[in-house]
Amino acid sequence: MWMVIDGVVTQLKQEVARLNQAIAALETLNGMGPRREVSQSMLASRPRRRTMSVAARARIAAAQRARWAKQRAGATRTKATPVKTSGRGRKSLAARKRLSALMKARWATRKKARGQRAT
Repeated sequence: MWMVIDGVVTQLKQEVARLNQAIAALETLNGMGPRREVSQSMLASRPRRRTMSVAARARIAAAQRARWAKQRAGATRTKATPVKTSGRGRKSLAARKRLSALMKARWATRKKARGQRAT
């Protein structure tokens, strides 16, 4: 009877191995890559993240504050000069009225032409 159970166990192990190979092949086709089981030894060999002590963090913060203070002390506060744009500038009131009249005349001719096309 033990022989029969041993044979069934070996057949089941072979079936599991075959299924694992089929899964790995399908995953590579899907782009997921093969599954890898992570063992405890692999987790233990992975480098741990290093933590900084509170004192070290305080020293670094004090040094950074000193750098900022030095930079602020060296910078002289000057008023920013306005940048001249290469635009057309402001138009006078007379020029704006003249342009307004021209645009109104243009719109009126377009409106009139559109009305004639519709009929």
